[in-house]
Amino acid sequence: MTVRLSQVIAPAFAGVHEDVKAGGHTHYWLKGGRGSAKSSFISAEIVLSIMRDAAVGKFTNAMVLRRYGVTIRESVYEQLGWAVNALGVSRLWQTGISPMQLTYLPTGQKILFRGVDDPTKLKSVKAGKGYLKYVWYEEVNEFEGPGKIQSVNQSVLRGGNSFTVFYSFNPPESAGNWVNRYVEIEREDTLVHHSTYLTVPRQWLGETFLTEAEHTKRTRPEAYRHEYLGEVTGTGGEVFTNVTLRSISNEEIKGFDRLRRGLDWGYAADPFAYNTAHYDKTRRRLYIFFEIHRLRLSNREAARLILVEAGNGRITCDSAEPKSIDEVREYGLRVYGAKKGPDSVEYGIKWLQDLEEIIIDPLRCPQTAREFREYELDRDKEGNFKAGFPDRNNHHIDAMRYACEEDITGPKFSFH
Repeated sequence: MTVRLSQVIAPAFAGVHEDVKAGGHTHYWLKGGRGSAKSSFISAEIVLSIMRDAAVGKFTNAMVLRRYGVTIRESVYEQLGWAVNALGVSRLWQTGISPMQLTYLPTGQKILFRGVDDPTKLKSVKAGKGYLKYVWYEEVNEFEGPGKIQSVNQSVLRGGNSFTVFYSFNPPESAGNWVNRYVEIEREDTLVHHSTYLTVPRQWLGETFLTEAEHTKRTRPEAYRHEYLGEVTGTGGEVFTNVTLRSISNEEIKGFDRLRRGLDWGYAADPFAYNTAHYDKTRRRLYIFFEIHRLRLSNREAARLILVEAGNGRITCDSAEPKSIDEVREYGLRVYGAKKGPDSVEYGIKWLQDLEEIIIDPLRCPQTAREFREYELDRDKEGNFKAGFPDRNNHHIDAMRYACEEDITGPKFSFH
């Protein structure tokens, strides 16, 4: 039976397919809404890749992972079975339940399935012949975070020179969710791809699916954007919806001439937080490109680190610690306490909200990026948003309020 790839791989994934064949990247983050065919593509790609490697004498294997093992059989195991049948190669593959695996009969290469309930068990997993080249994290947003992914990859990605790792997910609603933030970080070894059902042939989806999608679009437009288009629509409680995470180049930084520096004191429970930014007043854009974020950082050591970056530049800090201000001045910092005021927190945050864009380099300023993306309003017992802004996990936000105090205290945002 001959099957054309266009009958199995949706048009939106043609470029990704070619990139995988060429070994263009190691990590492939595939996100999208319902019916976008991302899981169908990955399952077909894994089967094709193993067979393609076998044809040139390479003995590679695959591992498919879910956060919880109990979800495997009716999800990814069935999906890989579909791929084998859809590609017309079922005669070449043997299925097994105990252990759960697919075996390529001509060579013995395997597709293994595991839950990550206990990631330490993955260290002992061996393919028997060759190495695990292909890994698929299905519903990667169910995993605890990038630390867990890194730990699993360290256990699994060994014994070979090249690897291909797929991560598939429907973007969570909140922009602050770790997976939504993670895919915004640019990496040379990573390709991020977004797809929707609108690029999938209608006959693949069926009229029932399409009717339900159109009904949701008419009756619950925001749910449609999130569920079917895979958009990060937010929970409604995000404080900053104007944040862009991207690399800020050294060339850009050389051209910055309206520098703003802010400092929020901390030591044990709270971190010492320091930032440098450029404020483009004309375009109302704030570029945050430098941070210091440390626990148990002495004032002497903090001053030493800041002097390297700031020199004699003006720094505005929390005025609540006059002794610290005096001390770091002795170490050479040009520090001034923020004027504050009874409404300074609210006005400062509203001023930041009102900017056209807050651009943060997530590699240079990872903690600042995290704070701005995750900062959300609190809810009461009934689930309603509380008035006022929460005073936690906002150290770099405070540093930027202090840094921009003179900009904030203009006529539009004067303190009362």
